[in-house]
Amino acid sequence: MDLNQTFNLLVDKLQGWLDALILALPNLVAAVLIVIGFAFAARLVRRLIVSGMDRVSAYRQVNKLLGTIGYLGVLAAGVFIALGILDLDKTVTSLLAGAGIIGLALGFAFQDIATNFISGILLSIRRPFTEGDIIESNGYLGTVADVNLRSTKLRTFQGPLVIIPNKEIFQNPLTNYSELGRRRVDLRCGVAYGDDLEQARRVALDALEGLDVRDANRPVELFYDEFGDSSINFTARFWIDFRKQTDFLHAQSEAIIRLKRAFDDHGITIPFPIRTLDFGVVGGEKLSDVLPPSLYATSPANGS
Repeated sequence: MDLNQTFNLLVDKLQGWLDALILALPNLVAAVLIVIGFAFAARLVRRLIVSGMDRVSAYRQVNKLLGTIGYLGVLAAGVFIALGILDLDKTVTSLLAGAGIIGLALGFAFQDIATNFISGILLSIRRPFTEGDIIESNGYLGTVADVNLRSTKLRTFQGPLVIIPNKEIFQNPLTNYSELGRRRVDLRCGVAYGDDLEQARRVALDALEGLDVRDANRPVELFYDEFGDSSINFTARFWIDFRKQTDFLHAQSEAIIRLKRAFDDHGITIPFPIRTLDFGVVGGEKLSDVLPPSLYATSPANGS
């Protein structure tokens, strides 16, 4: 093959490419315009999603993330349509198949991360608590210090910072003490069997109604609930305004002080547990019955 023939073949090849490019030029222009149009539409969708989420969610990170997901979804749709216009259907199919395989592999590899991530999004939408709330979850009680997409940071009242995965909070019971802005104090106590229960009730109610910290719009309640080993037990209940844990602790402490003082002033006994020691195998024998007379006569308990 001489040089002229080689040159002619090269020119023919280039000419064929040029003709194909000219023929495909309208489709190429249309594809570019579609991508540009979808890019503008993706920005609009992202803006709408973020503004809409800001109305229902206080977590800015989650709102931006959802906006980005919407942006990428619209932009990807535009790219796939553009590839279809350019008759690159096989390329689109390969891209989708590859994305599916990669997504499946990543899903198995990062299953826990994905679960915590999705749980964080759902928590941000449902908003069972916000930063500063006092909550109890997974055996931990404290103030919410920070909430992100992966975990929730809880500052316990003893000082340590506990990091709880969002999956654990979303899937387990959660108690929010700050949601109502008020909290009930349940104070358990007991009176001796020989005391007048009606008098004990009146004295206890009068003492607790004088608390400055209690909610005056709600009455103090007292209910006897059981016959204990050495006392008849009751529960006194009253409500307080609740913003921080010390509000509860202070109200509980003041209630104990006032109740003890009131019972002392009226001669009402708060009994302590009484134990009877039995030294017999079968039962019913005292220490003096078990010890030899010589030892019992010189024992400290006998006063010798």
